[in-house]
Amino acid sequence: MQFVSSKLPLVMVSLKRFELDKLIRKMEIIKKNEISMTTKHDYDRASELKAFDETKDGVKGLVDASVTSIPRMFHHEFDKDSTSSSSNSHKLVIPSIDLVDIHQDPTRRKIVVEKIREASETWGFFQIVNHGIEVSVLDEMKNGVVRFFEQDSEVKRELYTRDPVKPLVYNSNFDLYSSPAATWRDTFYCFMAPNSPNPEDLPSVCRDIMLEYTKQVMKLGNLLFELLSEALGLDPNYLNEMRCNEGLALVCHYYPSCPEPELTLGITKHTDNDFITVLLQDHIGGLQVLRENSWVDVSPVPGALVINIGDLLQSGSKSCRSKSISCKLL
Repeated sequence: MQFVSSKLPLVMVSLKRFELDKLIRKMEIIKKNEISMTTKHDYDRASELKAFDETKDGVKGLVDASVTSIPRMFHHEFDKDSTSSSSNSHKLVIPSIDLVDIHQDPTRRKIVVEKIREASETWGFFQIVNHGIEVSVLDEMKNGVVRFFEQDSEVKRELYTRDPVKPLVYNSNFDLYSSPAATWRDTFYCFMAPNSPNPEDLPSVCRDIMLEYTKQVMKLGNLLFELLSEALGLDPNYLNEMRCNEGLALVCHYYPSCPEPELTLGITKHTDNDFITVLLQDHIGGLQVLRENSWVDVSPVPGALVINIGDLLQSGSKSCRSKSISCKLL
C-alpha cells in the first residue's frame, strides 16, 4: 500500500537564502536571454535543474524568495484538444462511502461492499467516512507535515537527498532529471512497513504522529482489503493472505502557492503503482481524476479519506475488475 499525505497550504516564513540568490540571478539571466532566443536548443535546462537542486530548498525556497515568475523548468505543455474539465465533469462526483456499523450489521456491510465494488469498477476512486481514524489524528498528521516543511532551511537541507535507500528521503521532484517538466511540489517519504524505521531517523517535528498515523492506517488497510476481497466475491481474508497489506510507504507532499499556476502542475497525470493509496487531503483540494475523458474534481470532505485503486491490485488478481485510474493535481 502507498499512503499519501495531503496537499498543504503555504505559510510564509523568512528564511536565509544562501545559494538561492545565485539560482534566482541565474534564472533572471536565462529569462532575459530567452527574449532573443530563436530556438529551444539555446535553453540550458540541465544547468537550471542542477542549480535548483543544489539549493536543497525546493519550490518552498522559491516562494520564500518571493519569485514572481516560475522558472522555465516548471513549464508544462498542455494539450487543449485532449481531456479537459468540461461542463459535464462538474456534474460528476466521485462516490462517498460511509463505513459506519459495518462490523456490527451484516446487512449494512453487504451494502458497503456493493458500493465499493461499483465504485472500484467504474471509478477506481472513492472517498470513505466513518473509517475509524479520529479527525484529531488526521489534523495532526497534516499539521506535522506543515511543521516539517516550515522548519528552517538549514535543518531541512541536512535531510535533502536523492538516495532512495535513505531511511527518510526529502527532495523536490523525485524524477527531476528525467521528467519533461518539473512539478510545483516538495516531498518527503519513508517506508514504514514491513520494516519499521528507527524512530530516531524520523523528523522530530512529526515523528510521533507519523508512527501513530501509520498504525491506524495499517489497521484501516486491513479492513479495506477485506471489503475489496468481498467485493470480488472472495473470502474476506483473500487479499490480506496474498500479503497485499504488508508494505506501507508514507509520502507527504507540500504544494506552496504558485505565482503562475496556469503554467505548471502539482502532480502530472499518473496511476499509482501500488495496491491501494489512502490519501489525506487538506481543505484546499486540487486533486482531479479522469472519468469519461474529463477531469473531475475530488472535492475535500472533512474527515474523509480518498481511496485509489492501484496498478498492482488491478493486475494482481484474475478476479479483479477494479480500475486503476489516472489522476493529477492542479
